[in-house]
Amino acid sequence: MEGGCTCGHVRYRLAGKPLIVHACHCSWCQRETGTAHALNALYEANRVEHLKAEPEFIQTPTASGRGQRIARCPNCKVAIWSNYPQAGPMVRFVRVGTMDSPGEYPPDIHIFTSSKLPWVTFPDGARVVAESYKLDEVWSDEAKERRRIMRDRAAKK
Repeated sequence: MEGGCTCGHVRYRLAGKPLIVHACHCSWCQRETGTAHALNALYEANRVEHLKAEPEFIQTPTASGRGQRIARCPNCKVAIWSNYPQAGPMVRFVRVGTMDSPGEYPPDIHIFTSSKLPWVTFPDGARVVAESYKLDEVWSDEAKERRRIMRDRAAKK
């Protein structure tokens, strides 16, 4: 899968499938994206290949008080991905809407639905949680193994 910003200055290629895809309905994501929720595909940083220009990084506040680092195109300012303190620089929360074929990555789970907009509804069978979730209960075995490998590599550095 490839993707990029609106003006085409920042382009990327993703290796393989995401660890998981979150639709986050928290009020912070609503405000930041200007829409009902953020849709992020989580990828290890080493699975995101830069094909053109490098993004610029903007630090923004979050409800946790720890902030997030958003990678944006330096020209059109479109948000390409974020890094959150709990995952650090190892995991990129890639904005699904920046992918060339975003329809290929529907949400695996809807999180922080306790603050969803009242008119948002979920399809039958959708995995929905009021706040966050326990990774071991939700992530696939493959994603958990990729996470273990990523953490082992980081510990060796």
